[in-house]
Amino acid sequence: MGSPRSPALASALVKHALTVENAQKAVFCISIQYLVVRHFIRLVRHLRARGILTTAKETYLAAVQKGFAFMLLLPSVRRKVQGELDSVTVDLEKKIAPKDLDAPTHVTLPSSGLSADEVSAALTKLSELPNTKWESGRVSGAVYHGGKDMGDIWREAFGKFEVSNPLHADVFPGVRKMDAEIVSMCLSLFNSPLPTSAIDEHGGAGTTTSGGTESILMACKAYRDRARAEYGITEPEMIVPMSVHAAFDKAAKYFGIKIHHIPVDRKTRRVQIPRVRRAINANTILLVGSAPNFPDGAIDDIEALSQLALKHRLGLHVDCCLGSFLVPFLARAGFPTVPFDFRVPGVTSISCDTHKYGMACKGSSVIMYRSKAIRKYQYSVTTTWPGGVYATPTMSGSRPGAILAGTWASLVYMGEDGYLSSCREIVGAAKRIVHGIRKDFPELEVLGDPLVSVVAFESKTEGKGNGKGSVPIYEVGDKMGKLGWHLNALQNPPALHIACTRLTVNAVDDFLRDLRLAVDEVKEMDQPEPTISAPITSANALAGSQMYS
Repeated sequence: MGSPRSPALASALVKHALTVENAQKAVFCISIQYLVVRHFIRLVRHLRARGILTTAKETYLAAVQKGFAFMLLLPSVRRKVQGELDSVTVDLEKKIAPKDLDAPTHVTLPSSGLSADEVSAALTKLSELPNTKWESGRVSGAVYHGGKDMGDIWREAFGKFEVSNPLHADVFPGVRKMDAEIVSMCLSLFNSPLPTSAIDEHGGAGTTTSGGTESILMACKAYRDRARAEYGITEPEMIVPMSVHAAFDKAAKYFGIKIHHIPVDRKTRRVQIPRVRRAINANTILLVGSAPNFPDGAIDDIEALSQLALKHRLGLHVDCCLGSFLVPFLARAGFPTVPFDFRVPGVTSISCDTHKYGMACKGSSVIMYRSKAIRKYQYSVTTTWPGGVYATPTMSGSRPGAILAGTWASLVYMGEDGYLSSCREIVGAAKRIVHGIRKDFPELEVLGDPLVSVVAFESKTEGKGNGKGSVPIYEVGDKMGKLGWHLNALQNPPALHIACTRLTVNAVDDFLRDLRLAVDEVKEMDQPEPTISAPITSANALAGSQMYS
């Protein structure tokens, strides 16, 4: 016979079960509502940043890409596409990695080591492979000094520090000193207040890196980690001009940062500030401007970006990798300029490539911050490793101290007077090219109003049909290539550019003469010839890395 308390107990259990069930339902409903609201907010922010039309285009392109990927699953389609890709790859390899029967080839280790003389002979043959003659000033960028005197400086620096490694600062104190002085010289050049002592958190700070891409990566990592630590932002976003360097896209992929590309003004080539303003939201951690950008050499409105950064308490990075040691000297050289450095109050970091117009050896750049309080988030520190505390300021662990020595030697060898002279000559050469194209080439149009060393130009007939009289710009680039020039091909819009260097200074007249020949030859063509000079920056590196894969 049951206890008289059983009905009450049963009733209580039923109520409890109902309560648990209700609680589960409530949790489920709240979770669904949270996800719906979260995705709705994301959608609203995305629409606000990109606009309805751009979002629709992105959605359409994503659908097309998905459809194309699905089609590639079909064996017949995959074989056809792969055949076309293989053909293009072979053509590209013939163009940028031609076979030379006399060149030494070692795809596996030799069974017996070569003698010093054999190594020297092999290196000589490799250095003499057919290439664009950069010494004549016919290459856009790439080699920025090219003088024997600077080469001698590098060789001496490399020889004295050939085994050094800044990771072991106590073993190589000279490298540590040069490393710090490179950063200090750059901070001073970009008008950053220098720290008063080693513990001063408010003075400028920075580190050397292996190049502009690493400088940009480090800045983006620092802002991401800072936003997470100080503001609790776990879904960071950054806002960049459409013309900004592709390293920011790489950083977005590496570090999980959503990136908003803002269109540039068609005439000025500067980022559209109202669109930047509209894209800012609670997850924004960073605004970016270029001084100048790589495609067309325009300098963004850094002051306007600064006002937005200060108003919303955001980081503002100025990518001056290409402008490096030219932009700081524009005013002193008598050229027009615009505010771009740490004197603009909202600027919190600047990247500068010493291996471009700093005339230093390849593999050197500097990332600078307004204060150490930002730089500390760039660092990586592991304290629990059995090997001890492992701390590095950049992506690399070990680094070649010889590169730092060569960079330091370049900076002190050039000095302010050397850089001022280079600025006058290089920017002057760019101005002559701009003037020549605008005066004598009615078929072409210079993009924007170049202030520094890059001159980009497009065809006025692009997209208006082919045939006699038209000037497809990539065809012009191919013709210039056959005349010995190595220009950069651009897209959106289709264009070509030349980044002037010290070597370009004496080749301006040759450039304009050959450009006239190329344009005239293209105008006489009934139909454009097939071309593979599509705008693929660093295709050479990709081809080289895959030659033996």
